[in-house]
Amino acid sequence: MLKRIDQLLIGMPESDYPDIRGLHLFKEMSDEHFNALMRGSYVQNFPPQIDLIIEGDPSDFLHVVLTGSVELTSLWNGRETSMATVRPVSTFILAATIKDAPYLMSAKTVEKSRIALIPSQDVRNIFDVDHDFARAIVTELAQCYRSVVKSQKDLKLRTSLERLANYLLRRQIKFDGAEEFELQLEKRRLASFLGMTPENLSRAFKGLQPYGITVNGNHIAIRDQDDLTRFAKPTPLIDDYSL
Repeated sequence: MLKRIDQLLIGMPESDYPDIRGLHLFKEMSDEHFNALMRGSYVQNFPPQIDLIIEGDPSDFLHVVLTGSVELTSLWNGRETSMATVRPVSTFILAATIKDAPYLMSAKTVEKSRIALIPSQDVRNIFDVDHDFARAIVTELAQCYRSVVKSQKDLKLRTSLERLANYLLRRQIKFDGAEEFELQLEKRRLASFLGMTPENLSRAFKGLQPYGITVNGNHIAIRDQDDLTRFAKPTPLIDDYSL
């Protein structure tokens, strides 16, 4: 895949530096090291549905989503599942970059997206000499690990109705508590993300109707938040409100 995008890459313009610098990962590192990292980096605009990486590929770049969104997926024995959706401004698959290991997930643009590509070797070189950068990487990886644990608890301890109910409550928080909002995932992708089939997701939406949920396409209305919350029993020990 990298051979397919190499010809499209352009050097990182300085106008993109502030967005990347604002990330916790890069905020505390020295100016010298940050500028050196940026000078060796690239940026490109990609149309929707473009494969950026394929799981199993060598981790040549750390990717940063500047605009648009990227879906992370995994495939096994003909079955594909959605792992996460990455939105601006965020990095993805940092662990592979630091470990110099193959990507464990594939990444595809969901919509027109502007992506920065930072050479992994440069990241590792600066990790060795910039202690603030190294500390930020450790913190980021620790947060990723905690998110994985929460995701596993959500999948293993809750029913499909409980998973969907808590997902809707988390999305409602993203929309400042609005009673009505739009799903940002296609229902097929949402089902995969929640560990369901599309048919089970449809049944789960119907199962939540007594708790005040109405659905019209991708439009969601939570008519009785208190009732839904009592059923869902959200907890910060499972629910990751950063997602």
